[in-house]
Parts: sequence; structure tokens; C-alpha cells
Amino acid sequence: MDSVLDFLSGIPWWAWVLIALALIAIRDVFFQKNHTISHNFPIIGHLRYLLESIGPEMRQYFVANNREELPFNRIERSWIYASAKQENNYEGFGTDRDIYAHHHIFINNAMMPFKIDQKHPNTIDKTFLPCAKVMGEFNKRKKPYRPASVINVSAMSFGSLSAKAIESLNKGIKIAGAYHNTGEGGLSPHHSHGGDVVFHFGTGYFGVRANDGGFSMDKMIKLVEHNPFIKAIEIKLSQGAKPGKGGVLPGAKITKEIASIRGVEVGKDVLSPPNHKAFSNVPEMVDFIERIAEATGLPVGIKAAIGKLEQWEELANLMLETGKGPDFITVDGGEGGTGAAPPSFADHVSLPWVYGFSDLYRLFKHKGLSERIVFIGSGKLGFPAKAAMAFAMGADCINVAREAMMSIGCIQAQICHTNRCPSGVATQNKWLQNGIDPTLKSERLAQYFKTFRKEFIEITHAAGHEHPCQFKMSDIEINVDDHNLSKELNRTYRYEKSAVPFSGMQTLKDCVYLGG
Repeated sequence: MDSVLDFLSGIPWWAWVLIALALIAIRDVFFQKNHTISHNFPIIGHLRYLLESIGPEMRQYFVANNREELPFNRIERSWIYASAKQENNYEGFGTDRDIYAHHHIFINNAMMPFKIDQKHPNTIDKTFLPCAKVMGEFNKRKKPYRPASVINVSAMSFGSLSAKAIESLNKGIKIAGAYHNTGEGGLSPHHSHGGDVVFHFGTGYFGVRANDGGFSMDKMIKLVEHNPFIKAIEIKLSQGAKPGKGGVLPGAKITKEIASIRGVEVGKDVLSPPNHKAFSNVPEMVDFIERIAEATGLPVGIKAAIGKLEQWEELANLMLETGKGPDFITVDGGEGGTGAAPPSFADHVSLPWVYGFSDLYRLFKHKGLSERIVFIGSGKLGFPAKAAMAFAMGADCINVAREAMMSIGCIQAQICHTNRCPSGVATQNKWLQNGIDPTLKSERLAQYFKTFRKEFIEITHAAGHEHPCQFKMSDIEINVDDHNLSKELNRTYRYEKSAVPFSGMQTLKDCVYLGG
């Protein structure tokens, strides 16, 4: 035995490498049948698969230019990172963006900006920017809610995101004075760190799920009673990443904690069907909304990606006839993407935000309903100029998902669906989550929101307005071709935004609904 060990120890390291490569080559040629390249080109064929696996990272850091990447380019990501870390987010020597490109946004600045005095709320707090409308005010809900921030965290579930990521987001929105949408995975302890919450549920009814997989009103009532920080309820009809498609949560991913939160069994696959059990048509949906609002006292809204408009017109007509309906509508764009989806859905099903929102808002505007609904935009709007365009089109708030993820460390690795997120944001892997410090990351989310609001206010003042709700369609232009062919938003999307009742930022600051 000793002689064998002496012989093996005498073999040089490079010989061991050659032996290992020879064994790999034998395996490739004679034993594996799955990969033709490895069979035909043993050993070196593996290099092809390695390069393919790290291709996105190589392109992200070494190939793509600053404005080229999707879904978020390097300049956009850098602005979020710098804003979150309270670093210099300016750029020097002029823009490197092609300002003549199709759909480039231009904000028409006033000859003289809006001037604030020493008593103005924005002199005291440069980030003070609440929503101008109140959710549930028109329908006289028992507990109407005015969001204290025009930018808030969009629907992202615990399960999709890690526990520490959810905790960081919730602590961050408390600091920033915003709200946190739970996503359809239910309300978890990680959502309960002091921030306002919008409870969101979809066809799986997680958190308010009956034994038969349907909706439980009793569970909804108890949830709201036990968690007074829930300020509104949102029913998901569809999402931008995969409208009209259900989902399966594999049993292997269902831990005891997730099972308890979602009201499902440990280790069993759970189906989220495309359709709701609680309603099957528009009148039933309106009745469902009203029953929840009556039972909880909270504003109730719906979230959807926009495509066909026939049922939306049916909803508008029913709202006119009955005086009932959703208190807010969240419009998700086809460019949304925190949910994993087949490319055929992500690339082609549902309209981009500007097209979908303009179609829907124009319909409600023509019916005389736009003033009674709080419109929320969701779909890559977490940048002040894009938000200005959204508000000019009729949005009252925006929700951000991936931008919020980046503020707490997401690096756009685009492997959220694999449970191997390197930043620990979109994974249940405990080791990867350990890199997240919720105390630090919550401050970064809050700072991103505050920087966003500060710059958004400055853009608003540059356009001659006090609050973004005052943006008019004609304040924004987008490129169609050259300037002779560029159009204001009202000419592009063929409607005029309704005026939002607004009597000054001081009034909003004094409002009894603010923050409650």
C-alpha cells in the first residue's frame, strides 16, 4: 500500500491534469449522448457551453455600450445605484443618448420655472411628493387612503424575492413614506416592519385562500383586522410578463413558512389558474370588489396588462350605471418582468405601457370616469423623465419593481427564475441571502425613492408646475421623426388628460388622509 501511495505521489501535477482530460474525453465520446458538440469535439466542446452560459455577463460588462442593454441599460442602472447610495448621479459633457431616436421624451420647460417660497413644503422637505388623489374617496370607502409618495414598491411576492429582500423593501418604504405592494404570494412577517402595505392577490388567493382553492372572505377580514398597516387591496387580473397565463409553484419550493403564508400544503405543487374562481365576468367582478370594500372598509383596485378593450368598456359602462367599481386601476406594461414567463408571452402578449395606458385612460376619460379613479402606472417608469410622461398621460402614482430590486443590490443577472440570484434578492438560498444587510439596503431603497422624488419635483418646477398632477399632455413631446413631425402627447394618443383637483402642496401636507 505504501508503495502505491509513493508511486501516486510521484506523479507530477500536469500528468494528473492529462489523466483527468483523458477521462473526460472518453466519457464525451463513448458514454454521453446528450450533447453533440461535446461528442464530436471532446473536451474543447465544453468551452462552448461555458462561454454560452456566461454570455449575458460578458456582453453586459464588455460588449454592450452604455445605452444599448435591455431591459435596463448601464446608464439607467448606474443612476439607480448612485441615487440609492447617495452618490453623485450627474453626468458630464452632455448626454450620450441619441435624442433624435424614436420615442425619445422631451419635457417642454417653462420660460420661468415655478417658484417656491420659504414656507413651501418643498423648501422644508425637498422630497415631499404625495399623491394628489385619494383612493376610495369617490366611492366613500370607510378608510380612504392617500399614498404619501407618488413612487411606491410594485407587486413582488415573498417566495419570488427572498425574506431579506422583502424585509429591506418594507423597512425602506417606511423610511421613505411610501407603500409596499405584497405581490400575490400573501402577507408575510417580512412585510411587517412598519411600512404601509397594499395587499395584492391573484387567482391563487394566497393568504386569503379557502380549502377548495377559492377566495375566503373570512380570512380577508381577519387579515385586515390583524394588520392595520394594510391600507388598500388590489386584485390581480393579469400582469405584464404573462397576461392570461397561470402558473405552478413547485412543491419543492414550498417551505413550511411559505405554506403557512400562502395557505397551501408543504411539498405539494400549487396551481394558479389563468381565471379567477370568485368571478367570471365583469358584473361579478364589480360585485366582488364591492363586497370586499364593504367588509374591510378599504379601497379596492384592480391590476392588469392591457390588450383588448371590450370588457374594459363594459366595466366603464357598469360603473356609470351603478356608481360602483374599483377605486384604483394599476396598469402594467408588457415590458414588465419580475415574473418569469415564456418568451412568447414576455415578448408579444399585452401592450407596452404607453400604448396600453393611453388606450385605457382615453376610454375612461371619454366616459367621464377618469377623475374618480386613481391610476397607477407600472412598467419601467422609475426614472423622473418617464414619470413626467406618465403623469402627463394621466397617471397619479407609479409602482416600481425591478428598479426597487436594483436599489437593494440586484445586478440584472436575469436568472431570477433559477433560484441562483447572485445578489440574494430573488432566491430562497440562505447562503446567497446572507449578503443582504436589511438595515443598509432599506436605507438605499429609501434614498432612491427620495432622490427620485427630488428630481421629479425639480423637473415639475422646470415645466412651470407645482405638482406632477398638473402636467398636461402638451407639456411632453416624443419623437416620431424629426422635430417637424414630433407630436405632443395629446396629438399622439388622441385624448386630453383630465384636470386633477389640486389647490397646493400645503393643502396635501395638511390633508387629514395623508399617511392614513
